[in-house]
Amino acid sequence: MLDRAFGALADETRRGILTRLGAGPATITELAEPSGMTLTGIRKHVDVLEAAGLVATEKVGRVRQVTLGTERLDDAMAWITFYQRLWARRLDGLDAYFTLAKGTES
Repeated sequence: MLDRAFGALADETRRGILTRLGAGPATITELAEPSGMTLTGIRKHVDVLEAAGLVATEKVGRVRQVTLGTERLDDAMAWITFYQRLWARRLDGLDAYFTLAKGTES
């Protein structure tokens, strides 16, 4: 699922949809308005986000309501945090090495 989440996040339009949904649920029509895309185009982006677990949709009357789904973002953030810490430790070690090397030159 992590591959799907990052694949979905790779598209600017889909990131925009997630940003908009951060302000609250929206219909497909409301998501399409600012982008100038067709309802079908936006629906395809929403389908990708839904397959990745980043959003959830629900039929409410005659419209489809879209809301954020946090589970997959939590998985993506855990992956990013792991590598962020890994690289921070490596860079700290590199910094310590160069600090020690610089001190022995004197």
